[in-house]
Amino acid sequence: MTDDALDARTHDLHAHLEATAELPIDRETNRWLGEAEAVARDAATSDLTAPVVKERVQHVEDLLSEVEDTGHEAGNEHLEAARSICRTILNG
Repeated sequence: MTDDALDARTHDLHAHLEATAELPIDRETNRWLGEAEAVARDAATSDLTAPVVKERVQHVEDLLSEVEDTGHEAGNEHLEAARSICRTILNG
């Protein structure tokens, strides 16, 4: 994966997680998503090497594994998109 592709994917990952912040999601789920969003923001906006970005994305994936369902249709769509992006980054 090129640096530009990695950069684009980390920005997409962050955007999906950021979008869940405005949704009516229960407190515990919102805590996991909020922490994942903060780590994704760091990966997307900091000047990090590709291996460090992938470490951050692995942490995001680990945090997202704690969420089964957001209780909101749009939230679930963003969650699945974020999980898919994590897999793409980590397998790329």
